[in-house]
Amino acid sequence: MLHLASQSPRRRELLARLGLDFGVLDVEVAEVRAPGEAPASYVARVAREKAGAGLLRVVAVPAAVVLGSDTEVVLDDTVFGKPADAAEAAAMLRRLSGRSHQVLTAVSLVSAGREASVLVATDVTFADLSDEDIADYVASGEPMGRAGAYAIQGGAERFVARLAGSYSGVMGLPLHETAELLRGFGINARTPRAGGRA
Repeated sequence: MLHLASQSPRRRELLARLGLDFGVLDVEVAEVRAPGEAPASYVARVAREKAGAGLLRVVAVPAAVVLGSDTEVVLDDTVFGKPADAAEAAAMLRRLSGRSHQVLTAVSLVSAGREASVLVATDVTFADLSDEDIADYVASGEPMGRAGAYAIQGGAERFVARLAGSYSGVMGLPLHETAELLRGFGINARTPRAGGRA
């Protein structure tokens, strides 16, 4: 049985696109970057810790497999987590304006007998954003709870001038790479049926 160790509705939506049945585990993992920890190492560690915390919850379930994931926005070696308030969201967007940044998403898959992981880096270039663009987007409330203060699948999609990598990875779960990891655990993605569950 597959379990998703995530509170993110976006990850639940994305994983469902693989046509799989899965349970959802609400895990609490501190997302704090250690001093000197490289952004890629940090993202990979948090994803692994989420999966491990989830596995502890279902260790008694036969053939349990747990997926953990973490996504962060990185600019000039600075990790942009979720903004604390509207002012911080606006500050993040000002720094991203007119520049290219990386979105790192790590996926960790664990079972009682094995683990596997992947890190996906996507380059995203924002157009120049006016003060009005930023104020309007922040006022929408969408930046809150989002790494880097934006949701590419929402109102910020219009800010993206160029993207090289995984669009679903920027959303929070790179589907191609996730499907490959799952296949290694004997879990095969399939196309969901229109109007209902797979």
